[in-house]
Amino acid sequence: MFNFLTTFLSSFLGESVTKFLHETGFANLFSHEGGYKYLVMIAVGCFFLYLAIKHKFEPMLLVPIGFGILIGNIPMVAGHAIGIYEEGSVLNILYYGVVKGVYPPLIFLGVGAMTDFSSLLSNPKLMLVGAAAQIGIFAAYIGALALGFPANEAGSIAIIGGADGPTAIFLTSRLAPQFMGAIAICAYSYMALVPVIQPPIMRLLTTKKERVIKMKPARVVSSTEKILFPIIAFLLTTFIVPDAIPLLGMLFLGNLLKECGVVKRLAVTASNQLIDIVTILIGLTVGASTQASVFLTPKTLGIFVLGALSFIVATMGGVLFVKFMNLFLKEGNKINPLIGNAGVSAVPAAARVSQDQGVKYDRTNYLLMHAMGPNVAGVVGSAVAAGILLSFLG
Repeated sequence: MFNFLTTFLSSFLGESVTKFLHETGFANLFSHEGGYKYLVMIAVGCFFLYLAIKHKFEPMLLVPIGFGILIGNIPMVAGHAIGIYEEGSVLNILYYGVVKGVYPPLIFLGVGAMTDFSSLLSNPKLMLVGAAAQIGIFAAYIGALALGFPANEAGSIAIIGGADGPTAIFLTSRLAPQFMGAIAICAYSYMALVPVIQPPIMRLLTTKKERVIKMKPARVVSSTEKILFPIIAFLLTTFIVPDAIPLLGMLFLGNLLKECGVVKRLAVTASNQLIDIVTILIGLTVGASTQASVFLTPKTLGIFVLGALSFIVATMGGVLFVKFMNLFLKEGNKINPLIGNAGVSAVPAAARVSQDQGVKYDRTNYLLMHAMGPNVAGVVGSAVAAGILLSFLG
């Protein structure tokens, strides 16, 4: 019908108008086989925007990603240097920061400058909870191998369980760049859906008595400890896993900028303007990379399923490990298992979920600061896990 209309109009209006009509998004939508896929992805982009604006699910992430999906799924004629996969286009140049893993370390710099490690330093055993939650990564790796994914692709899929978008992008850029869009969208989606996915798992695995455990107030951490921590932690982690240097180096540098007290301008820039700019760029380009022609495939759907399972196992691992630790802790020193979910590295969303669930059962039980301990440990843990996977598979 569309071709008939354009042919009819061209007889009156000439070739220039015909060319224009054939290059509209409507023409490309109807002329492409499987053009409906573009509409599916546009609907997904609108859904992301709905979640961000209406329900305030991680709007800093989902607004640029959702709009990026709209940008990437306008059907267009190839060769005009517009699409994100066309060499030399503006979007392609911006996407370079994703493909080459430039943006994730910059995000980690900003995260480090915003992060207070006091909760972890005041109760170091919470680091074990963050480590335990990384079981989701390795469980998903085994599952992906079992389903026939090559080892490099399985590694990229597995990192979704860490609920850390920048880490997922960094690892995927090196192991499976062909799945960058799917894995990045998957990782950021589950980060945004932390308040939806985690609470049912937390309630299922804990008893009413466990949910009202009150933890001792955290001790005051000295400024010297705060300054020494990023230096010592960087040396310890990167001597073990050198492949994690780009992420951990920037994370701990950002934290040192914050804690040393002599470069406040740099700390403010890293934690505000810089991370905001990079968040816009990474969200927009990752969203635009979900072009329907390369995104909607059976493998992509498999990635989403495995990513969900990875995230669920990670949450379960954190909660169950706290319950295990409590078997060896004296009364009065026990840890509330509701903070176990925060072992994933979705900062501070997972810690807020711990707090929200805690006050449902005891309005005077404030778990936020306690939950920040495993939450920031999860950030380090996911970066270390990415380094381990990269060293084995890169």
